[in-house]
Formats: sequence, structure tokens, C-alpha cells
Amino acid sequence: MKSEETSVDAEDSAAVVANSESEDAAGDELPGLYSENETVVIESCADGEGGDEEEEEDQLDEDVDVEPIELIQDDAGSEEDIKTEWYILKVQVNREESIRAALERKVKIEGLERYFGDIVVPTEDIAEFTKTGKRRIVKKKLYPGYIMVNMAINDDTWFAVRETSGIGDFTGSVGRPAPMDPADVERILKLGADEDDGDQQVKTAIPFSVGDRVRVKDGYFQNFEGDVEVVDEANGRVTVMINIFGRSTPVELEHWQIESV
Repeated sequence: MKSEETSVDAEDSAAVVANSESEDAAGDELPGLYSENETVVIESCADGEGGDEEEEEDQLDEDVDVEPIELIQDDAGSEEDIKTEWYILKVQVNREESIRAALERKVKIEGLERYFGDIVVPTEDIAEFTKTGKRRIVKKKLYPGYIMVNMAINDDTWFAVRETSGIGDFTGSVGRPAPMDPADVERILKLGADEDDGDQQVKTAIPFSVGDRVRVKDGYFQNFEGDVEVVDEANGRVTVMINIFGRSTPVELEHWQIESV
């Protein structure tokens, strides 16, 4: 009886060993296969590594500050190419100064400052004398109804000027503004310079013209009458032809020494 049990146990043991060897052999024959759990673990690791690389790239992007060099250079170059010239604009009379200010505001609102220079109401300094004899300097308009503007002509600047209230049109050829001659610009701007600058000679406002009949009201020839021969606005003097001892004699007087007859 014992010998039969021993025989059965031996057969069972042999079967277990055979199954074990069979599983090992199967494992050796398929070395590339992994269990489902092992595959999940590998995919998880791959995801983790990719995330680390993306974080590193994001960090690099944040650390590196790249300036738009090409854009800045393009802007600088375009500004250097802007060429401005002086033009004359026809405007409403007696509104020259307010229209000049309105155009300046329009240019600023439209962001066109780089295309515009000075906007000027042409004037000259005139010396006047009050009733008490005090001298004062006043600005007199050279060309009523006109202003000067230094600008570059393009579609934007053209419409900015034309859409400003009170401005009629550019002077010059029809449909195409004609720039001013540089010599004329220099002369006009010099006339409008302040007296203290020393760039221009202030004229004196003299209310007399050549041929006017006047009477001397002060000085050695008081009460003598004559005709105006010369008007010197630069020096504020007037030459009057006075009849002295039957002969017409030129007498130079200060403009305030005479009055109209």
C-alpha cells in the first residue's frame, strides 16, 4: 500500500517539475513580450519623461528674452527716409492762428508727428508807439489768409490737412502742391524772428505813404506843411518836401513829428 502512495507522489512531483520547465521554456522563447502591467508602467514612464522635457523647454523660453531687432531697424530706416518740405496753405482770413493750432492737434491725434515739422503763421515784428510815446513790438501778418507748414506729402498727411476745418487748399499747381523755395522760407522765417535774436531789423509802423499831405507838429519846422517823399520803416523816419523860402526842401523827420492834414 505504501509503495503505491509513493509511486503516486513521485508521478505528481514529476508533473509539477515538467510544468515548471515548460513555463520557463515558453518565457525563453518569447523574450519580447511583457505583461499588461509592465506595459502600463513603461507608458507611464514615457509620459513622465516627455513632460519633464516640455517643462525644461518652457523654462528656457521664459528665461530667454528675444527682442524684435529686425522690426526696430525697419522703423528707424523708414524715419530716416522721410523728407519734409515747406508748403503754403490757404486758410480763412483772421483765423490763421486758430487754424494752425487745430492742424497741430489733428496731427497729434492721427499720430503723424514724424511727418510734420513746424506750422507757422508768417509775421514780421513792427515797432509801434503809444500815445505816450512808449515803443512796443507787435506781430503783423505778412500774408493774411495763408499759413506755412513743413511736412512730407503722403495719403495720410494730405487728408489730415484737407480735413482740418478752415483750410482751403495747398497753393501751387492744380492737384499737386508746390513746395516753397528755400530762399523764400529763410527770408520769411527771419522776418518772424524775435527782436532779441538779432536776426532781423524791426520795422516801425508808419501810418503815412508817399504823396500824403502832412503837417509838422513838433520841432524846428512846426506848423509847416509838405508832401511825404520817402518812408523809412526800418528807422521810423519820414522825408517831407517842405517849401522853405520859396524852394521845395527835403526835411527828414521822425514819423511821430508829423500828422495828416
